[in-house]
Amino acid sequence: MDARFERNTFGKRLKSMLKVDFRRMFTMRLFYIIAGSCLVAPILILVMTTMFGGADPETGETVEPMFTNVWQIISSISGGEVAADTSAEAASDMAAMSMDITMMCNMNMLYFAIAVLVCLFVSEDFKSGYSKNIFTVRAKKSDYVISKTAVCFVGSAIMILVFFIGSMLGGAIAGLPFDTGIAGIGGVVMCMISKILLTAVFVPIYLVLSVAAKQRTWLSMMISFGAGMLLFMMIPMMTPLNSGIMNVVLCLAGGAVFNFGLGAVSNLILKKTSLV
Repeated sequence: MDARFERNTFGKRLKSMLKVDFRRMFTMRLFYIIAGSCLVAPILILVMTTMFGGADPETGETVEPMFTNVWQIISSISGGEVAADTSAEAASDMAAMSMDITMMCNMNMLYFAIAVLVCLFVSEDFKSGYSKNIFTVRAKKSDYVISKTAVCFVGSAIMILVFFIGSMLGGAIAGLPFDTGIAGIGGVVMCMISKILLTAVFVPIYLVLSVAAKQRTWLSMMISFGAGMLLFMMIPMMTPLNSGIMNVVLCLAGGAVFNFGLGAVSNLILKKTSLV
């Protein structure tokens, strides 16, 4: 009797890992809590901040609301584009969409929520003993890193899209204008694509910190938040509301470089350190 054993190739291992990780992601209560928060947050921000606009009952002075345009909660117009256009319309757009302290409440804050998703998703593997089991019977360290990166990237993209939906609902409820100004519809589309692709830069950063901290969730989240703060000002520069194809290309290239480089570092950490 001829006994044949099927070869466990890289493709089959990765497919199996992806199937398991996607199932775990989409059956995890935490993911739906974070996604739900991404939907509700922009609605509350836009509605509540718009309520503070109008005349001050004590002084009688007119108080401008924090958000005067729906697209402010997505991103801001890049300074160079506004400076290049000196028309009255551009000046109005600049006043409505410029980057200031109130714009800290926009979509860019999601990159910290992505850190929460990645850190909790990875640390659970080490707390439950799942990682030790998976490396023993199913996959290699590189398979694990690739699978976690891909699944967390998809989860991050869903969070951004859900936030966008919430922003549109919040803008409609608050009665804010949807005029895209000098950005145009094309700029908004490119902005959203750039923001999704930029998560491919942040996910491997949070992943390498998470596999280094392992079951110490508090540690992985603290250092991930610190890394996010260091790179935070890069987000509005890379993904302005008036983004173009160059922004998309730069985010795509950055994601590829960070995934390859930090993926290798994550793989090395898993190989050289204990899994507990």
